[in-house]
Amino acid sequence: MSEATSKGTKGMFSSFESLPNLEVPAAFREFAEKGAAQTREVQERIKAAANDATDLVEQTFKTASASAAELNRKVIENSRLYVNAAFDHAFAVLGTKSFSEALEVSAKHVRKQFETVAEQTKELATLVQKLTAETAEPVKEGIVKTFKKSA
Repeated sequence: MSEATSKGTKGMFSSFESLPNLEVPAAFREFAEKGAAQTREVQERIKAAANDATDLVEQTFKTASASAAELNRKVIENSRLYVNAAFDHAFAVLGTKSFSEALEVSAKHVRKQFETVAEQTKELATLVQKLTAETAEPVKEGIVKTFKKSA
């Protein structure tokens, strides 16, 4: 830095040092303090709402996971029952002595399968409703709670 530049800078700062101490009016200081306090309060509410939302999402995923696993187990069980019934039917048809007896065995099998599928559909629908209720209702309640807190 040259001597002229350092004198210029030094002179510039020395002029600020010679300014009188300015007193900030009490009303302005009070306004600024209130604004800062309100900002901190809002920030704390937002932080609490974000924490609540995170907890809600985590709990919802846990619940949905457990319910989905239960639903998947039921679908697998139904599939196993369907395959076993198909094999049982095939063996029953092979054991018949006439075409009319094979038709009768097949008709019984079809009726039983329709009944079974209807029952399984009701069970799966109940599980899906349970899954929906267990995940949607807590989310709804959590959102309402979070918005009430942050308001």
